[in-house]
Amino acid sequence: MSLFRAILSGIILKKAGIILPVLFLFTSVQIKTHAQSLNYIEIFGNDWKKAMTFVEENNIWIKPALSYHDIPYHEAVAVVFPELVRFSALRDKMETTLLKTLYRNLGEYYADFSIGIFQIKPSFAEKIREESYKVLGKKAKDLFKKRSAYKNERLYRAAIINDLENPQTELNYVIAFLEICELCFGREWQDEKSKIIFLATAYNTGFWKTTEEIQKMSDKKFFNTKLFKTENYSYADVSLYWYNQYIETTEKY
Repeated sequence: MSLFRAILSGIILKKAGIILPVLFLFTSVQIKTHAQSLNYIEIFGNDWKKAMTFVEENNIWIKPALSYHDIPYHEAVAVVFPELVRFSALRDKMETTLLKTLYRNLGEYYADFSIGIFQIKPSFAEKIREESYKVLGKKAKDLFKKRSAYKNERLYRAAIINDLENPQTELNYVIAFLEICELCFGREWQDEKSKIIFLATAYNTGFWKTTEEIQKMSDKKFFNTKLFKTENYSYADVSLYWYNQYIETTEKY
């Protein structure tokens, strides 16, 4: 069991009647080793290719945005790549108009759903915005307006939906997520691969959980690209597969 030091943040999240304390600042991160035997390029086929195409066609703004915030390109893309695959598979099957209206008017308790190319839920986006101002300080101003800048909650939630529907502004949430994790979970990663696994798991399951909770979820198989029940995969394993492919490709040149 890893040693860790947790500091309770002042935020209390309320969802579906359950109070969840947000814990931060851990001194050590230890992740199980993932032995990769699956070929996700073959498994996801055209959806994987579409995700790759999106990255290649949009690197013109993705790379500068990540570089501006000192976010390693390969880390960011690895963390979100499974969601790019999922979006490619489901984009023509998604109907979120009613859900957007419910969230905009009533909040996450009534509608919480994935939006945009990076498949971020409004509740996840709200947590990122809240933590950004607590953890990142002045850097948060480059990414988001304060909640108090909006006249009411409906306008605040509408702004979040607008952000998530635009890939360039949705990327700000990914950037903030990575910066928060870097600061709150420390820099004592075992190696680059264990860091990718941890970040991908936190992105998929929640960065407000403890180190041990995230570690335990790293090899759980919940990820799929279908609307109905199908075979599931480990989100972190898909992220690591993209990362390994990227490293192998770049080392050749």
